[in-house]
Amino acid sequence: MRTERPQVKQDRAVRTRRAILEAAAVVFEQNGYDAAKLSDIVNIAKVTKGALYFHFDSKEGLAQAVIHAQNEAQPQALPQQYKAQEFIDIGMVFSHQMHHDVLMRASARLTLDQTGDLDRATPYETWIQLCTDVLAEGRRRGELLPGVDPVVPARLIVGAYAGLNTMSHTLGLDMDAQVAELYTHVMPNVVVPAVAIRLDTAPGRGARALYGPQGLHECRVGCANGVPPAGDGDDPDTLA
Repeated sequence: MRTERPQVKQDRAVRTRRAILEAAAVVFEQNGYDAAKLSDIVNIAKVTKGALYFHFDSKEGLAQAVIHAQNEAQPQALPQQYKAQEFIDIGMVFSHQMHHDVLMRASARLTLDQTGDLDRATPYETWIQLCTDVLAEGRRRGELLPGVDPVVPARLIVGAYAGLNTMSHTLGLDMDAQVAELYTHVMPNVVVPAVAIRLDTAPGRGARALYGPQGLHECRVGCANGVPPAGDGDDPDTLA
């Protein structure tokens, strides 16, 4: 009898866990926590209930893993000349991820839901701390207006973002455009004018922050998960 190599077994377990997590994201995003059924999740993931319970001990544990996906997927945007721009990019990249990644959308919905005994505080605390740290460095560089406490705009943006997410979903608005407007109106009250006029807060900034000029390809056909096709160029005929 041939024994499966440990590395092969481990890789298969990682793929199975990811499949369950992504299937759960689809169900939680569509139905919320209370109405989500484990039977729907295993059907979408094409796994057995035994496999699901091997990786997650309960529906609550699975939902918690989806919520924590926000913390595990911290934006990896390109470094910028101004820390204020990096502060903006944190939110704009997340807006980009929300558009392309069901796991991020499900995580956001579960964070806003008030059902189930879940840890909803950590994603907020993590995002606030990240934004605060970036703005604190910006203050050390002289980018912030006198008297601006970095934690104040950090909390304001995170709280407003949560509200915009709910409103955009309810009213069918373009989330990216709403977040762009948020930063456009807030940043002149946070940074000195010489920095404010150099900040990019326009819609689509998330893709540009991630991919540089190729970020303009965000909405093109074949843009799997928001990643621009290699060598796509700037042919307008490929626009979706």
